[in-house]
Amino acid sequence: MQRHLITSAIPYINGIKHLGNLVGSQLPADLYARYQRARGNEVLFLCATDEHGTPAELAAANAGKPVAEYCAEMHKIQAEIAKGFRLSFDHFGRSSSPQNHALTQHFAGRLADADLIREVTEKQVYSNADGRFLPDRYIEGTCPNCGYDKARGDQCENCTKQLDPTDLIEPRSAVSGSTDLEVRETKHLYLRQSALKDDLNAWIDSKTDWPLLTTSIAKKWLHDGDGLQDRGITRDLDWGIPVRRGDADWPGMEGKVFYVWFDAPIEYIACAGEWSDAHGGADWERWWRTDKGADDVRYTQFMGKDNVPFHTLSFPATILGSGEPWKMVDHLKSFNYLNYDGGQFSTSQGRGVFMDQALEILPADYWRWWLLSNCPETSDSEFTWELFQQGVNKDLADVLGNFVSRVTKFCRSKFGEIVPKGGVYGDREETLIAELDARLTRYAQMMDAMEVRKSAQELRAIWVAGNEYLQAAAPWATIKEDPETAAMQIRLGLNLISFYATLSAPFIPDAAQKMNTALQIEKAQWPSNASDALDSLPAGQSFAVPENLFAKISDEDRKDWQDRFAGGRA
Repeated sequence: MQRHLITSAIPYINGIKHLGNLVGSQLPADLYARYQRARGNEVLFLCATDEHGTPAELAAANAGKPVAEYCAEMHKIQAEIAKGFRLSFDHFGRSSSPQNHALTQHFAGRLADADLIREVTEKQVYSNADGRFLPDRYIEGTCPNCGYDKARGDQCENCTKQLDPTDLIEPRSAVSGSTDLEVRETKHLYLRQSALKDDLNAWIDSKTDWPLLTTSIAKKWLHDGDGLQDRGITRDLDWGIPVRRGDADWPGMEGKVFYVWFDAPIEYIACAGEWSDAHGGADWERWWRTDKGADDVRYTQFMGKDNVPFHTLSFPATILGSGEPWKMVDHLKSFNYLNYDGGQFSTSQGRGVFMDQALEILPADYWRWWLLSNCPETSDSEFTWELFQQGVNKDLADVLGNFVSRVTKFCRSKFGEIVPKGGVYGDREETLIAELDARLTRYAQMMDAMEVRKSAQELRAIWVAGNEYLQAAAPWATIKEDPETAAMQIRLGLNLISFYATLSAPFIPDAAQKMNTALQIEKAQWPSNASDALDSLPAGQSFAVPENLFAKISDEDRKDWQDRFAGGRA
């Protein structure tokens, strides 16, 4: 049995996330966690809400609520939506937790002791109208790189360029809209990432199995232009983790908090502590400390490409710089962007389909299958309602759902609701088993390698193989001349449903459960080979015909949804 620590990039607290966020981290992470559990491995799958920084404060202000109250409410909402999509987190934590406060302050103290933090006097934008400094997202303006007029002070959403607030053209306060801004001096702490450049470069070079997308982004930040830069880890904000040097005060840093990018990745570790406290004191350090048992853990992170620099450079710099034996990531699976109908999904602009809206119109499995089978691994991909309709109707309804319906209903009409006995396999059945054995091996290889789209393609091919067998065997014709052979063909068909349920569960867990329930399978075992798997249901075992697994999406529904989601989120 292997041990897998799996984390998904933690979503911002500022509202409900869109489908692009879902497929860029949480959903493929869940696919991998479910697969590893199905293979009998020990898994700790963690995620949380990212609750600090300007997005939280601005969203709370817009909602007219205190920021702590707003974050608590949104955490509950995001947790419920995650359950709706069947995201199987072992714990869904909060970066505002006491555990993350203590651990972030601990890391800052360790880094300071190692002379990896320096104090910098810098110039920062101050709003006279608001009576406060305006860091990063509190400032909006025109991007100097692409000309986008709604760029934020930390990053341009249009071209993804990292920015400083003073870079913006015609800046304005995101709080009041005031342009009465001036530049004043303030003191902040900087993490001396540049001092760790060689260590980080060697560490990244050792990751020969990482996606090219991941390593290319990391290398660009390391070597392009002036190379890896030191980065501020504090902000002039009210909401966040107070700046402390471990347990001690930090003179000159009174009233400041740690910058959200610094504390958010540390929440991955702190989340394990939250999980431990929620589960009777489970030993979380065996997952995170290599001196306490984590040396045999394989740690995999999932995230969108915009998060890669922080997870390949800044967070590793924090861990390496601490000088402590923390577990570092083994594999970082990054994703490109899912675009929406010719444009970009955007939380801030309310463009696209959001997770709560998706669940209002269709069950989770419809979305899980389409998003995973079309996920943006090697390049950006595009969501359109036509493509979504085609994928659902052809893959889920026509191939899988139709097979399950035809086999179970035919068996009920001719043999009753029991697995029929009689007949022996012939050449057609042996050929099918040989094909399924080969495909089962490839499917497992693709899942192990986290090749999401290729895994989906192989799974669909396994479904198709059963359909092609059913069409060629034609038990509805065979039964007229040879009832025993027809019984064997249908018995094989019922075993195929069981086979499909087990292999499909990481992608479409609800449908898999319906198939297993219909066949009275309480705990499915991952098949070691197709031959044994297709002989797992004994003759005489009763079953029930399940309800239609997947309804087709009509043209009328598709057009209605296209119109409904054409504009911004209300």
